Amino acid sequence: MSTDDRFKEETRTSLSNRLQGRRNEIVTGPVADWATDFSHTEPEWTADPYPIQDDLRERCPIARTERFGGGWLPTRYEDVAAIAYDTDRFSSRAIVMSNYRPPLDLAPVGGAPPISSDPPFHHDARKLLLPAFTKSAIAKHEAATRTYCHELLDELRGQEVIDAARDYAQHIPMRVIAGMLGFPLEDGPRFREFVEGALESVNLPPEERLPRMERLFDYLYEQIRDHVERPRDDLTTYLIDAELYGSKLQPSHVAGTMSLLLIAGIDTSWSAIGASLWHLARTPADRERLVAEPALLPTALEEFLRAYAPVTMARLVKEDMHWRGADMRADDWVLLSFPAANRDPEQFDRAGEVVIDRQANRHAAFGLGIHRCLGSHLARMELRVALEVWLERVPAFTLADPEAVTWSTGQVRGPRTLPLRVG
Repeated sequence: MSTDDRFKEETRTSLSNRLQGRRNEIVTGPVADWATDFSHTEPEWTADPYPIQDDLRERCPIARTERFGGGWLPTRYEDVAAIAYDTDRFSSRAIVMSNYRPPLDLAPVGGAPPISSDPPFHHDARKLLLPAFTKSAIAKHEAATRTYCHELLDELRGQEVIDAARDYAQHIPMRVIAGMLGFPLEDGPRFREFVEGALESVNLPPEERLPRMERLFDYLYEQIRDHVERPRDDLTTYLIDAELYGSKLQPSHVAGTMSLLLIAGIDTSWSAIGASLWHLARTPADRERLVAEPALLPTALEEFLRAYAPVTMARLVKEDMHWRGADMRADDWVLLSFPAANRDPEQFDRAGEVVIDRQANRHAAFGLGIHRCLGSHLARMELRVALEVWLERVPAFTLADPEAVTWSTGQVRGPRTLPLRVG
């Protein structure tokens, strides 16, 4: 059996096995009470989750739902942090809250290591990736990223209205992560399909979600085959050659990690860039100040990350327990809303405001605990360069139509359409 066939057979088996887990009835429709019936996939949440989170923090800081087979939503920073650090009672074997749970035997590796891995495996799987994401390693990608941002704006020159999400923000992380993985740069449109299939279809039955994931992994098999035949200096070849505990990585580990790097590496930065531009378009005082004081941008982008943190992660309760007033059942979901934690007034002064010169800003946008984002240096570089180039080239812009702005559904939130009037 060829290396590519071995990778394909094992990973298809892994995908099919996940469907043997616990399934639950799909429930959609208006939320009766966010404290007892929350859903992160309903339109009200997608459009503006912050008032909902603020209300829950005041009257029911750990909300409950029977949707998705049962789950919890803590909204206080201290509760989110406590769960994120508690790997003894909460598992990461599934980090996207949906209508079925993968089987227990996926732990401790999970489907997309290391983000889906539990200790002690998590530590070693994560350690394999650290060299590629150090600050110095990421700095080597900055010049090419800056050049590409300029190329994107060159192509948009002369347009009175630019969709900054679709025509600018999404392309930047696509290009960067494709370069790091050694994927064809022209495959960007396929990456968007993969992102939406993985993260925005959680309310579909497993039988409908599986083909979407299979299309992603079919693509990854193509890349694996190409890299086996023509090894080069990139992350894909590195993963194929890497060893753990004295052996080559299992095919499902390689493909799962590649899927993590592709999906998470694109959607989080795409969302952060878009949300930052959305804020500046609707807040002229902040936009004008950053144009006049470009040295303030590194501080401002940390505030954008705090106020518009794109990522929410899920955990699964390991066993029945009473936790801070909540009677949690084994395999209940817990939705770790880092955006809600970042707006907790007990943790941040003027928590509901965007203060672009905020000095003390230990936000949780990149997560907390052992799963804190290993790509934080990459995300910060992409966000900083994207905003620097935009503000240099397009210093004046406003929302062309506030009602035309749309946001992604699910656990990564950012603008999907963002029409800006420039000049």
